[in-house]
Amino acid sequence: MTFIATLILALGMSMDAFAAALGKGATLHRPGFKEALRTGLIFGSIEALTPLIGWALGLAASRYIMAWDHWVAFILLAFLGGRMMMEGFRQTAVAEPCEAPQSHGFMVLATTAVATSLDALAVGVGLAFLQVNIITTALTIGAATTVMATTGVLVGRFIGPILGKWAEVLGGVVLIAVGSTILLQHLGYTA
Repeated sequence: MTFIATLILALGMSMDAFAAALGKGATLHRPGFKEALRTGLIFGSIEALTPLIGWALGLAASRYIMAWDHWVAFILLAFLGGRMMMEGFRQTAVAEPCEAPQSHGFMVLATTAVATSLDALAVGVGLAFLQVNIITTALTIGAATTVMATTGVLVGRFIGPILGKWAEVLGGVVLIAVGSTILLQHLGYTA
């Protein structure tokens, strides 16, 4: 695989993380670069690990992994998105203003990152059949995801104040949309 093909693959793998990080950034109270980078590093690290895991599973389990990865991603993202929407609706129903959090917990970010990186697991399984340097490919995917997720949080910072209390609802809708897109693409429906 050429470097350009690897870079295109990496950017494609990082788009889900960008959308999820955008929603996460919109729900925070003015996240700074440090918080954006923290989010980006969590997403990027997990996105770099999943193709390695997929590659390691390789031939033995490829048909089982690819048969279920889209369902797992959809369920995780729908659950997280639904939870965010319920919190957002609960906050909009409260009369007194509610302060947005300064950061998201590690487990919330890691779960979201895992859900958005399951397609990279399947890609890793596919890469086991090709003559690729899996370490270079995984590191490129992780670096692209780190940049895209960090950017997503920073862009979300500017969208959040515009949306106000509805930012968390929108973030939940984005996660559900990402999960639905993954599911529909694997079921053969393309836009």
